[in-house]
Amino acid sequence: MKERKGISGSTLKIIAIITMLIDHIGAGVLGRLLVVRGMNEAADLNAWIDANSTLVITYQMMRFVGRLAFPIFCFLLIEGFEHTHDVKKYALRLLSFCLISEIPFDLLFNGKILESGYQNVFFTLFIGLMVMWGFQAVENQERFAKFKKVIFDAGILAAGILAAEFLNTDYAGIGVACIVLLYVFRKKKSYQLLAGCIGFSWELTAPLAFIPIAFYNGKRGLSLKYFFYIFYPAHLLILYIICWAMGMGPIAVA
Repeated sequence: MKERKGISGSTLKIIAIITMLIDHIGAGVLGRLLVVRGMNEAADLNAWIDANSTLVITYQMMRFVGRLAFPIFCFLLIEGFEHTHDVKKYALRLLSFCLISEIPFDLLFNGKILESGYQNVFFTLFIGLMVMWGFQAVENQERFAKFKKVIFDAGILAAGILAAEFLNTDYAGIGVACIVLLYVFRKKKSYQLLAGCIGFSWELTAPLAFIPIAFYNGKRGLSLKYFFYIFYPAHLLILYIICWAMGMGPIAVA
């Protein structure tokens, strides 16, 4: 059987992790440096930007690179949902790391141990998974007419978006909507890529994530099942410790 060429799921995950790390260094560390250098108190913002141009440009470039991470994680979430043998365990794993990651997330972006007004991206992914699971349950109801299925799906999607907005999760309702958009077009890759580019166009560089996704070969690749789950809270905590060591721990950048 001919070997399928392209990018494996583990390679996509590594790309997402690296771009996410770059984004969080920019947001968490350089964002604090911008505040320390007086960004929020500048009387003339344009003059301040000129005086701190290197730092500002570096910050912006790192955030632009970081925009690639979320679309890839959304795509991989859908792949995981489609191939998992136990959605319940998958959901419980996501929910567990929602809670584990919240303190490191709040420390890095809010400078507090707990901040109820802004939740980490695992909550967005978890809600997206719940919406897909709901869609699947509706689709499996053979006694439902197509029109009734559409109504139920619309209600499930609305509930997911409202939940993300109410909790103020990272990427909030639009993040959940984008997950669903990729899920709806999952069976036709060309449509999924086009829908993804359009759906994520609210972030300037996010559509570029669909370049590596286009080369996905459907293979898992390296076994990195728990690597992202551990890496996410760990890198947030390490970056916060770096900020704390630099005397910038209490500064909020979210």
